[in-house]
Amino acid sequence: MNYSHEVEKMCVVAKGPHHGPAPIPEEGKWVKPYQIADISGLTHGVGWCAPQQGACKLTLNVKDGIIEEALVETLGCSGMTHSAAMASEILVGKTLLEALNTDLVCDAINVAMRELFLQIVYGRTQTAFSEDGLPIGAGLEDLGKGLRSQVGTIFSTKTKGVRYLEMAEGYITKLALDEDNEVIGYEFVRMGKMMEDIRRGVEPGEALKKNMGTYGRFAGAAKYIDPREE
Repeated sequence: MNYSHEVEKMCVVAKGPHHGPAPIPEEGKWVKPYQIADISGLTHGVGWCAPQQGACKLTLNVKDGIIEEALVETLGCSGMTHSAAMASEILVGKTLLEALNTDLVCDAINVAMRELFLQIVYGRTQTAFSEDGLPIGAGLEDLGKGLRSQVGTIFSTKTKGVRYLEMAEGYITKLALDEDNEVIGYEFVRMGKMMEDIRRGVEPGEALKKNMGTYGRFAGAAKYIDPREE
């Protein structure tokens, strides 16, 4: 260690008590983090790319500083989906610090990693007060049945009004309108469940019918329209 001439001439002043870092909540415990291995928790974060063309929701499950589980969900950019495929392989097995300093292929995923790092090392995780945290695989619960991301896609113009295209329930096939042409409900297809049934041998037409549902006052509508065609 090299010291400047000015520091070399200084006399020693004793340091007071050393309290260490402030404790943070981690999986039901209060932990004083000294190194990356002291960090655990499951949480989510969102990132965006420089032109703000797309976004990434990243879920990490960290145990003793190591990323044991990663869920990468992307929206708005076709190239980002391929980046997510690469990032999901890159992330697992790395320490939080390694992942923070690794190029995760896409700006949005890198930003999401940065945001998650801050949340996790400051004890702001979803599992901060959950004893022992969540098991590896818990990230899949975000996807629901059929393991498909929750997506909302709505298009609207001043001239022609709104078109619901996809909601949490699924792919929208029809909008129900009342006498004033206002939306009062919709018909949807549970895409994840339908594809599960088809994979298990159910005839596609039957699988489609089986996984259709409605929301709102669909049955009593004055008019029905296809949001993609009308």
